[in-house]
Amino acid sequence: MDKIALILTIIGGLNWGSIGIFRFDLVAWLFGGQTATVSRVVYTLVGLSAIWCISLLFRERALDEGV
Repeated sequence: MDKIALILTIIGGLNWGSIGIFRFDLVAWLFGGQTATVSRVVYTLVGLSAIWCISLLFRERALDEGV
């Protein structure tokens, strides 16, 4: 679950980077605009993934290393 959330968060970050630098929304372009259902689902999944990744900041290091 952590890896999936991290991958989706990275995708979201890259998309925001492309919006900021090039004014190009890759997700909207791929899925038919910002208001398209698929785009909204992708945006929602990226947002939920970012919330999940916040938990990574507060986990014990030993848990991540499998000790």
